[in-house]
Amino acid sequence: MKFILNILLVGLVQFGFNHIAYAQSSPESTLNAIHSTGIFKIGTEGAYAPFSYHDASGKLTGFDVEIGREIALRMKVTPEFIEGKWDGLIGGLDAGRSDAVMNQIAITPEREKKYSFSQPYVISEAVLITRTNNNDIKTFSDLKGKRSAHTLTNNFAQIARHYGADIISANGFSQEVELVSTGRADATINDKLSYLDYKKHRPDAPVRIVAADTQAAKTAVLLRKNDAELKAAIDKAIMEIKADGAYQKIWDKYFSE
Repeated sequence: MKFILNILLVGLVQFGFNHIAYAQSSPESTLNAIHSTGIFKIGTEGAYAPFSYHDASGKLTGFDVEIGREIALRMKVTPEFIEGKWDGLIGGLDAGRSDAVMNQIAITPEREKKYSFSQPYVISEAVLITRTNNNDIKTFSDLKGKRSAHTLTNNFAQIARHYGADIISANGFSQEVELVSTGRADATINDKLSYLDYKKHRPDAPVRIVAADTQAAKTAVLLRKNDAELKAAIDKAIMEIKADGAYQKIWDKYFSE
């Protein structure tokens, strides 16, 4: 009997250790971690007007930044923006340096294989931009063999590659347009809203839109694939922002005529 009791005791102790080990090894959900710390870490570029940039006083602002702040407000947490170059934003999400990325990330089939997206918060279109006196490029198909300026890994660079363009490396939209303006690149592709904002501040820039992608691009919050709870919370917040007028107020601030 004593022998049997010893076996049972060992078994119970072992079960306890296994249970504790399992509990310790079970990863906390990202949403629970956000609520535990009270901080929602959002990766963004900080150099992509009018979506994420620094104003004259040096404050981080922009359409995506303000939408991110509103999302955090409705999640009852504080947003912390983790700034970095475009090429490192998704890597930062993979490494856990951020909980999400908001930087005009377009929903694409390739990204959906590895990542999750919130519901879209911007629907726009890609436009082909050339120098004003360039008459050789009139459609996307004319990019074949031409130099197109892009941040190497963004979705607009993928479009340019699809049409056979040679990619000229650039750090952000302003440099892309500068390369086109000075003739060091033949064209660039970017979001129409970015172009309109750029021309609003630089009306004399010698660039123009020559073509637009008729299939609208949907921009959303980029998340890790298994963060279903966080996605649901962000989707709920976006719906609230659109319903109570906060979204329209931010939209008018950046994109009204």
